[in-house]
Amino acid sequence: MVDWKELTERTRNIRKNIVRMVCAAQSGHPGGSLSAVEILTAIYFTQMNLNQENVDEVKRDKFVLSKGHASPVLYAVLAEKGLIEENDLLSFRKINSPLQGHPSMRMVKGVDMSTGSLGQGISAAVGMALANQAHKDSYRVYALLGDGECEEGQVWEAAMAAAHYHLDNLLVFVDHNGLQIDGEVTKVMNPTPLDEKFKAFGWNVIVLEDGNDLKQVVEACEAAKTVKGQPTVVIAKTVKGKGVSFMENQAGWHGVAPSQEQCEQALAELEGGAA
Repeated sequence: MVDWKELTERTRNIRKNIVRMVCAAQSGHPGGSLSAVEILTAIYFTQMNLNQENVDEVKRDKFVLSKGHASPVLYAVLAEKGLIEENDLLSFRKINSPLQGHPSMRMVKGVDMSTGSLGQGISAAVGMALANQAHKDSYRVYALLGDGECEEGQVWEAAMAAAHYHLDNLLVFVDHNGLQIDGEVTKVMNPTPLDEKFKAFGWNVIVLEDGNDLKQVVEACEAAKTVKGQPTVVIAKTVKGKGVSFMENQAGWHGVAPSQEQCEQALAELEGGAA
């Protein structure tokens, strides 16, 4: 049974750590990390069988952060899982820190794929799902795409392969916050309608009107498990910079670090309000 109060508190902790990390580094991508908090929280705390005991095992569920620049949300979630020391988060993007700007599977336990070059993460996730299918393993593969990332042609090659091989063990989320570094996604290189495109490629499609609603995200994960013969994609409509008033729906916060004063304001908001 899902403890919604506990999950909500985790999202608050994760958001606070995202802000702390990016502020300490004075570098990073807060906007798209904050928008994806509920998605990763639902996956890691209600779906995946990942824990401190099995983190090094091959035979377990996997997660691929295809939009690798949003590494702060992944590191903050892994810290919440106890796989990274919380104090170590403040080494983010520092020289000799394993917590690089883009996640490295060689340097951080619990990171299942090194990502950063957009479009490649979903291809790796498809390969993992194919391997599980070939070995008749029951483990599932999860991946997170950005909506701007869906402008990459490689995303659609991977989508075509996933449907062709009937990868019903693959669940992909699209963090559809509508903004990328250069502005509105639809004005940079319009990839919409994403739902119709994925349907045309043979996917089962779920659209969430509020991808920052934990219950909607968990329900989508559970629904995906019932689908046979098709991969599932969840188009989750989210708010870039979610939880920090001056960052919300602002493309300028895609890859800019807050000042110390702004960090304190953000942390005060997160501490005082609902996550």
